[in-house]
Amino acid sequence: MIAYPCCKINLGLNIVNKRKDGYHNLETIFYPVPLHDVIEINKMHEDFPSMLNCDIKVTGTYLNNCDDKDNLVVKAYNLLAKHFYLPRIHAHLYKQIPSQAGLGGGSADAAYMIKMLNEHFHLKINNDEMQQLATKLGADCAFFINAKAAFATGIGNELTPIKTEINALKGCYLTLIKPDIAISTAEAYSNIKPQQPKKCCKDIISQPISTWKEELKNDFEEPLFTKYTELKDIKKRLYEEGALYAQMSGSGSTIFGIFDKKPKNVEQIFKGNFIYNCSL
Repeated sequence: MIAYPCCKINLGLNIVNKRKDGYHNLETIFYPVPLHDVIEINKMHEDFPSMLNCDIKVTGTYLNNCDDKDNLVVKAYNLLAKHFYLPRIHAHLYKQIPSQAGLGGGSADAAYMIKMLNEHFHLKINNDEMQQLATKLGADCAFFINAKAAFATGIGNELTPIKTEINALKGCYLTLIKPDIAISTAEAYSNIKPQQPKKCCKDIISQPISTWKEELKNDFEEPLFTKYTELKDIKKRLYEEGALYAQMSGSGSTIFGIFDKKPKNVEQIFKGNFIYNCSL
């Protein structure tokens, strides 16, 4: 069985307040992007030489450095194995989504693994239950169960589907630029000062995209742009190349630009960085 986990960008991200449990409440718009990893699972032959119930092979362009047992695909298997009988499996994860990039690649892999196991082994877990399970693996994992545009609150796990298309994005092009900078979630939150936004991002995205530059913010940008000036420079250059809107995705380090037509010079300008273009 094969699945293709997508990634996401955040259209606005506001850190509203700090919770008693140490986490932060936020407001953001998760928007799916058709840049995919690939996961293949097969039942493991009984003679397969592995001590693991979920043996994993990770290949691809953008590999993370975690041990196999810490891979979120394995953690997803182990989570479901606590509640359901699962046979031993071999999983092959092919990584094309960069790690520590603010794109949710690891979270997507975990969520899609839950969906694959549910379908392949007829576990009969409903959609809401899959989202609840996914949240145990990461704050934004639940989004990838459906992978459709959603307004997220709480720690990113309380999702309200956006029932109509985001009109401002119709016919636009998206460019992702990820430099060789890795930012952990802990680092991103270390200098955050939570505050209530002047206007909710859910309201802003219903406005013309010409208003987004002044109103749609990512609270992680200011402290991280101070430390990593290259990120600020990438955003500035995307605007110089005609972006209608540019922002850092999530906790970084990917910067995205939204254009009214396919940009011509980004491959040359940002040569040496990860670059991805697609229509929206």
